[in-house]
Amino acid sequence: MKILLLGGTADARRLADSLHQASVLHKASDLHKNIQVIYSLAGLVRVPKVDCELVVGGFTQFGGLAKYLRDQNIGMILDVTHPYAQTMSTKAVAASKEVGIPCWRFHRPAWIKEAQDNWIEYQTDEDLLTQLSHYRVPLLSAGQMSEDLLKKIIQLPNVKRVVWRTAVAPKFTMPEGIEWIKAIGPFALEDERKLLIEESIDIIVSKNSGGSATYSKLEAARELALPVLLHQRPELPDADREFSDTQMCFEAFLKTFGTRKNLHKKDSQQ
Repeated sequence: MKILLLGGTADARRLADSLHQASVLHKASDLHKNIQVIYSLAGLVRVPKVDCELVVGGFTQFGGLAKYLRDQNIGMILDVTHPYAQTMSTKAVAASKEVGIPCWRFHRPAWIKEAQDNWIEYQTDEDLLTQLSHYRVPLLSAGQMSEDLLKKIIQLPNVKRVVWRTAVAPKFTMPEGIEWIKAIGPFALEDERKLLIEESIDIIVSKNSGGSATYSKLEAARELALPVLLHQRPELPDADREFSDTQMCFEAFLKTFGTRKNLHKKDSQQ
């Protein structure tokens, strides 16, 4: 059976490696079906090294996701994209139903607010603009934004300048008053603290991405008593099975597609 693992996150790479190693170690004699992992990602930031087959650049090049699933005889989708990859996650569920295969999803759990945090959730760009109108120097650390939205932010009456940090360079000329910083996590607490102080940041805009790679900006904000605007996670269509722990996801896969003999071997090696 071929598994299409939709990735682009560190969790996805680890799961891809684990599933590939399991298929190599146990092979068809220990699994109900011969497992082949295909790892897919957009490749906008960087392309990881994985031992399994790799597909970069999406599925338009193959005529769409559903066509790719049929042409490649994919037996299952495992969605381990970023929690805000709403379009891809939605397409995965729709395509799996169209083709008649299961779609599982892993998304890392959201960050949990602590007592000293000053978090304000927002949903839309209009909500964001309303909240930012009270501040002078925001740090935009919520990924890609449109040129139009950036212009609206810098034109807010109280905003003096904007610091925008992303992993991928924008495809448009930077509006005046916006400083762009290219950076890829993980980020150290001391570096985040230094950035906030040196740039005179008075509010942070972030997605509630979860995980540890970018959490230090929230720790620094807590120390400096800075507010954080958190973009609420998008609503997604239900997958056939959903997980928030990679080990539980991996074990569920083995229990579903592996034999008891296979599971005993795994236990004895731990």
